[in-house]
Amino acid sequence: MPISGNQVRAEPTAPSSRFLALLLGLPALLFLLITWQVVADGPLIRLDERASGRLVHPDRYSELLADLGNVQVAVPVLAVALGYIALRTRRTERWWLPVTAAGLLMALVPALIIPLKDLTDRSGTPVVPPGTGYYPSGHTATAGIAYGCATLLLLPWLRTALARLTLVTVCVALVLGVGYGLVRRGYHWPLDVAASLCLCAVLLSSLWLFLRRGTADQPR
Repeated sequence: MPISGNQVRAEPTAPSSRFLALLLGLPALLFLLITWQVVADGPLIRLDERASGRLVHPDRYSELLADLGNVQVAVPVLAVALGYIALRTRRTERWWLPVTAAGLLMALVPALIIPLKDLTDRSGTPVVPPGTGYYPSGHTATAGIAYGCATLLLLPWLRTALARLTLVTVCVALVLGVGYGLVRRGYHWPLDVAASLCLCAVLLSSLWLFLRRGTADQPR
């Protein structure tokens, strides 16, 4: 049977479509599931509370890790990366696009996190003072977007696979370290951190796809 041109073009895009659906859809679904459980006080909350009771062990090490998610620490790191990229690309066409996109994504974090905290109104762990607004974790989201955006923008400028792997490893270690420190210190429940990681995965994947499309016609 002859194959039409449309069929030939459709076949290579199928794996790409499935990859994109997994890249964006899976963390989005997990985030919605966790949020639903928090709002409905579902069974995952019981598991979350038990896990927190076993993991919480406040110490100086966990507090230092949690501090890596502070705005005063994470945002300057991103600012330095944005400045470096701006200097390297200032003579190219649309040099401002990656820098602006990453900056806007960082500014979007509080615009998303604060309403979610008000909506869910989740109380904190027994370690922190009484109060609500702990879901999702703002420190985890700040670290994930700041370090993640810096990594995405710097990756194309690294010449070796080892350098790129090292940068990604450092980024992942920083973000996971912040999440671990927040849970270990008792600043957040584990699901608070997990939900923010899912949200960061969606936002960073969207940024990556946007940058790929926006710079596809530019020389590397």
